[in-house]
Amino acid sequence: MDYASSLLGLLPGGRRTPGLKELLSSVGAYLPSEQVARIREAAEFGTSAHHGQKRLSGEPFIAHPVATAAILADLRLDADTIVAAILHDVIEDTPTPKDQLASRFGPVVAELVDGVTKLDQIKFKSREEAQAESFRKMLLAMVRDLRVILVKLADRTHNMRTIEAMAPARRRAIARETLEIYAPIAERLGLYSIKLELEDLGFKALYPRRYQVLERTLRRARGNQKEFLKKIEQQLNAALAKSNIQAQVLAREKHLYSIYSKMRRKRAILNEIVDVYGIRIVVDTPDTCYRALGAVHSVFKPMPARFKDYIAIPRVNGYQSLHTTLFGPNGVPIEVQIRTADMHRVAEAGIAAHWKYKTGGDAESRQQERTREWLSNLVSLQEAGSSEEFLESIKVDLFPDKVYVFTPKGQILRLPSGATVVDFAYAVHTDIGNRCVAAKVDRRLTPLRTVLRNGQTVEIITAKGATPNPSWVNFVVTAKARSAIRHYLKGLRRKEAIALGSKLLAQALGEFSVSFDDVGEDVRKAALGELGMKDLDELHEKLGLGERLAPLVARRLLPGTVPANVAGGAAPLAIAGTEGLLVTYARCCFPIPYDPIFAFLSTGRGVVIHRENCVNVEDYRKHPENWLPVNWQSAPDRLFSSEIRVYVANRTGVLAAVAAAIASTETNIDHVSIDEQDGDTAALTFELRVRDRRHLAGLVRVIRRMADVTRVTRTIAAHARTDRRGDAEADADADSSG
Repeated sequence: MDYASSLLGLLPGGRRTPGLKELLSSVGAYLPSEQVARIREAAEFGTSAHHGQKRLSGEPFIAHPVATAAILADLRLDADTIVAAILHDVIEDTPTPKDQLASRFGPVVAELVDGVTKLDQIKFKSREEAQAESFRKMLLAMVRDLRVILVKLADRTHNMRTIEAMAPARRRAIARETLEIYAPIAERLGLYSIKLELEDLGFKALYPRRYQVLERTLRRARGNQKEFLKKIEQQLNAALAKSNIQAQVLAREKHLYSIYSKMRRKRAILNEIVDVYGIRIVVDTPDTCYRALGAVHSVFKPMPARFKDYIAIPRVNGYQSLHTTLFGPNGVPIEVQIRTADMHRVAEAGIAAHWKYKTGGDAESRQQERTREWLSNLVSLQEAGSSEEFLESIKVDLFPDKVYVFTPKGQILRLPSGATVVDFAYAVHTDIGNRCVAAKVDRRLTPLRTVLRNGQTVEIITAKGATPNPSWVNFVVTAKARSAIRHYLKGLRRKEAIALGSKLLAQALGEFSVSFDDVGEDVRKAALGELGMKDLDELHEKLGLGERLAPLVARRLLPGTVPANVAGGAAPLAIAGTEGLLVTYARCCFPIPYDPIFAFLSTGRGVVIHRENCVNVEDYRKHPENWLPVNWQSAPDRLFSSEIRVYVANRTGVLAAVAAAIASTETNIDHVSIDEQDGDTAALTFELRVRDRRHLAGLVRVIRRMADVTRVTRTIAAHARTDRRGDAEADADADSSG
């Protein structure tokens, strides 16, 4: 078949592939004929593979991959990407294996197709988990080859164009995913034309009624606005010509979803949105951009605080332009963007504007380097744990960054809005984040949780041997920082679990006057094999996490010699009070040193400490196999949380008086709440930081001496405060006696 016939989209046997003629014509404008023939061969292969399959709309299935390829052809991408787009559903929806694609179209195409393919053959607990795992796989494939995400974005764009054929519930789910994930990715890669189309299509599918109302309102106003913008164009063209500046002045209309998002964000009506319409000025050089800015400001006065220089400080995706908002005729605000032709090309096509695969060049633009830097961080995010957690971490990083801050050497770092000093430290380097102990913002010491603002200079102070604080996870906002902290805690948790598990096993064996060294090597290996453990560290880790029980493991190590009940007479496990992640002090009863305590081995959480009279312990006593006898080591070197309830006369200033009395005993208050009992009395609940039971008893005695205090109790459990008040009072009395 000759080349002219191929442009008709005809395949052997006279079959016509929908859209193939247009695709081949498009790629023929920039690719050599042998590459066009290869693309046609891929269309023939795809048509055969998808033979008999139809879309929900009723059209042949092959129409979708060909349309996907056409979107990428408009971006003038290379032949491998176009071929992969045509074949992107072959592995997923047909019996065709990856090896067959590799042998016929090359390993690059096969890897691209595999990167886009969903994991439908794997069974997941939920649809959300399946989607998250598919997304994880796609993004990690994208780290190896950026073209994976370009194919996926084109695939999603065409699916959104034809989404009307789907059921309403499915349509809304896909639209929400498009707005939350794929449109932000397109923006991150600088693919603004795709990003804007995905947003408008997603908006229309997710909120059809709102879309219709907004579109109708803007359409009614469009006639007058066209005349209005035409006059502004003429005035700006005259001013630019007077300054000898050659420029292309284009009126533009803001996209519906952008208008809707701004209305929601600012809680404003349509008439209050200032940049529904705007002007774009395209010139030849960056220097001319600034000259054009002066010419524009000579015609219309600029709005204060509405100027942004994205040429000097580009956005993270490489976008560059000057933005200014002007007071137009009759005071109507007009947004103006000024950029060069190259900047305009990057703004529309992003990463695709600098594509090097088709030319074989090795040089990369700064925009590609920024994109690859972001993608390289995705590998470390795998430590986030579950696929859903990974997806949430990615979502945080996808939304446009707003904060530009400086290192002491003047390097600019771009961080998401709300980023803290710790986020900055991890953005510099993971090791800097892990070892940071303090920070200076604009040469002043500041807390690590301080939220950064534009233009600040941040200096991180590190210390050898310093480690991440688990509480940082509660305030960092970047995925890199969160992932690095969780990765460290995961390793720390494993070390603690191994140490605790070794201690528990030694304790269980000690009940029979046997140490682990007394157990023969053959018996150890046999026991590890029976338990499915590869080594002793894994066994200790499972014991420490509560996933295996030390008494039962001891039975396997000493077969036939262990009595039926091994847990009851075990020697207590000493708790020093300084244990980390695997020893938890229950917040229902707030145990403190010298309290009679009871421990429960919880799966995945390690040892959970309760007071013996805690109401919740009654439930745990039903599972004696998980009990763990414990006692306190002397002189714990930390403070513990405790909670007391103070009943007082309801008068002005009583809370301040009780708080002052507590402070006089050098006790910190973490939290306080007030519950008014009736008009005359109130109950004050204080969460305090104390050293031990004696410290708390002294504090209770001080409070009881106050004239307005009628009673002081120590809480046992949330529901015990009313149901078991008598026991609570008795416990407080015992505390006060020391």
